[in-house]
Amino acid sequence: MSTLHLYRSLLRELRLASKQPRRIRNPVVQQHLRELIQEQRPDMVEKMLSETRDFLRASRIHAELLKRYNPLHDMTEEEKIRATARRVGLNTPKEYIEE
Repeated sequence: MSTLHLYRSLLRELRLASKQPRRIRNPVVQQHLRELIQEQRPDMVEKMLSETRDFLRASRIHAELLKRYNPLHDMTEEEKIRATARRVGLNTPKEYIEE
């Protein structure tokens, strides 16, 4: 696989992994990647790019699978309790706040 192809696929994975729109993203990451590519030997660059791309892809797929199969994963404790109660057809009681 050519270095250019690996570089473009790595940029694609960076775009998919980012939670921010393109105009807000920090351009330093891409600049740093370009500098690394220019400084390294071609065989080292290809290995580095493919490993980084594979890591980003695996991280993205892992996060998608966690979200799909464990929907309570990124919730707070209160949200988890509310979701669990709703699953069995109940509502959580409103907490009493003494003033």
